[in-house]
Order: sequence, then C-alpha cells, then structure tokens
Amino acid sequence: MFVRNKQAPSKARRTAVLCAVVLLSAVSACGLVTPSDDRILFDGKAFRAKAKPVDKKASPADFTVVVKGASASLDGAREAGRYEGIKFCIASFGSSRIEWKVGPDTDPQNLRITDDNLTFAGTCQRP
Repeated sequence: MFVRNKQAPSKARRTAVLCAVVLLSAVSACGLVTPSDDRILFDGKAFRAKAKPVDKKASPADFTVVVKGASASLDGAREAGRYEGIKFCIASFGSSRIEWKVGPDTDPQNLRITDDNLTFAGTCQRP
C-alpha cells in the first residue's frame, strides 16, 4: 500500500497555487495607479523635492526646501519648491503662508543652485 506524505503538496496542488498567483498578479496590475503615475508634474516634469526644518529646537518655523534636477526646468523646479514649502507649513503649522528668504519669486540671479539642486529658505507664518 502506498502512503502519501501529507506535508508535501501534490503536483496538481502546486500547479493550481502557481496559476492562482499568476492570475492574481495579472489582475492586480490591471487599472492600478503606480506611484510614478500619481506624481505631481511641474512644467511637465517630476521633481524630487524635500522640505525640512533648519533647527527644530531653536526655530521650528524656519525651513529649507531642496529641489533636485533644477536644470530640467527652472520654472518647474521653482513651483515644485513652492509646493513642498506650502505642504511643509500646512503640516507643521496649519497655514500655507510663508515668508520666503530665498523662494520661488526670487530673481533668477539670486537663486541658490548648487550641483543641479535648487535650495529655498523660508519661515512658516502662523495662522
């Protein structure tokens, strides 16, 4: 008499599981928005930008924004920096009001661009 090992799945079961995984993978990919599809474009380009406080303890309202790849579009990089600054201030202080030291409306010759990174500096204004 042949006794089957109950711990080892049968070939049919393995095949069924593999087919189910492939089918679920194919169906889940249909119509889903990938992270790159929901990025906000500025002047038709996606920019990597990050806002962070200069010194949380001394003055939490002071922050900088660094926008990478500014040479792709200076206007787009400026707007990406404005967007990140507003997002930072809303999240931190509940207001979109910003007093820019160097910001999106600064004259082009006075902007801080180093190694293709545009840097803004500002202060969040309380509501």
